[in-house]
Amino acid sequence: QVQLVESGGGLVQAGDSLRLSCAASGRTFSSYAMGWFRQAPGKDREFVAVISRSGGSTNYVDPVKGRFTISRDNGKNTVYLQMNSLKSEDTAVYYCAASGRWAGVPDTTAKYDYWGQGTQVTVSS
Repeated sequence: QVQLVESGGGLVQAGDSLRLSCAASGRTFSSYAMGWFRQAPGKDREFVAVISRSGGSTNYVDPVKGRFTISRDNGKNTVYLQMNSLKSEDTAVYYCAASGRWAGVPDTTAKYDYWGQGTQVTVSS
């Protein structure tokens, strides 16, 4: 069992930056690929970014490439999402998730086993 707790969301203006953090419980954090997803009102939850178990591979959804960076610190059981040049369309609840069953960089919700409670990011234009 893995418990995930996100933090770092908030209200910012377009062009600003935020860094989200996700702290994981348990001693097997490095056994999980870690992903960030987001869900805007009235929309499905969508993939944002993923980092492999070792941190050696990452993948991003096209709209955030070049603006968002995912990273992890296996010693601190924490994954981060650095978000720069934020846009109003980035407004959503952001969730971190852990995938223990898939190697590499899984990018669909069905491949994730554990989810955090979410943190709200609101970008005003």
